[in-house]
Amino acid sequence: MNFRTLLFLFILIPIMFFGILLTLLINLFDPSGSSFHRIAAWWGRLSARIFGITIEVTGRENYSTEQNYLVVSNHAGMADIPLLLGAMNLDLRFMAKEELGKIPLLGRALRQAGYVMIKRGQNRAALQSLSAATEVLKSGHSLHIFPEGTRSATGELLPFKRGAFRVAQKGGAPVLPVTIIGSHLITPKKSLKINKGTIRIIIDKPIQPSQFETVEKLMAACSTVITTNFNRYQNN
Repeated sequence: MNFRTLLFLFILIPIMFFGILLTLLINLFDPSGSSFHRIAAWWGRLSARIFGITIEVTGRENYSTEQNYLVVSNHAGMADIPLLLGAMNLDLRFMAKEELGKIPLLGRALRQAGYVMIKRGQNRAALQSLSAATEVLKSGHSLHIFPEGTRSATGELLPFKRGAFRVAQKGGAPVLPVTIIGSHLITPKKSLKINKGTIRIIIDKPIQPSQFETVEKLMAACSTVITTNFNRYQNN
């Protein structure tokens, strides 16, 4: 734990709490979930400024704010979700682990906003979550999934899993491959410390699922793009 951790606990968490209450109130009049996204994106940008985190985004020209996407990226830090929300100009929902959905008020706000809670493992609940994720895309919203399924402790890429790409094929939305570099140094795994630093977000061109015969080929194409950008930008 360090000074930034204390800032998170005693300043940003209370701000988040009041934001959740505000969102639950707004959702009574605007059930689309977009209000939650705007508040969460603002909170993400505020967090970056308070913690001294610089976000460098490459490839903004590769996506349209008028299009919905399945956004896939590597996952290396707890800060990934709020920083992506703040950095990407999309009305974005996330597929999140079910534990978040069990937190009082937050879980309710996430579900109302269209976030999809997923239970890890190959079981009926997980398949139902993937089906719900498909419906988010079909409804016209963008959705983010971490295809690795968990955070990387070292920042290195982990193998991708098929679920996200099954959602892409069934949902019919383009896949937007995003590479995140440096977030494992901001919020190290199994540590309460929060560090300042620079995170790079590289947004590549959308990939059309219809161009691939199988889920595996789509997954391989997206993995290649993210891996290539990771290797290209991590030391630059």
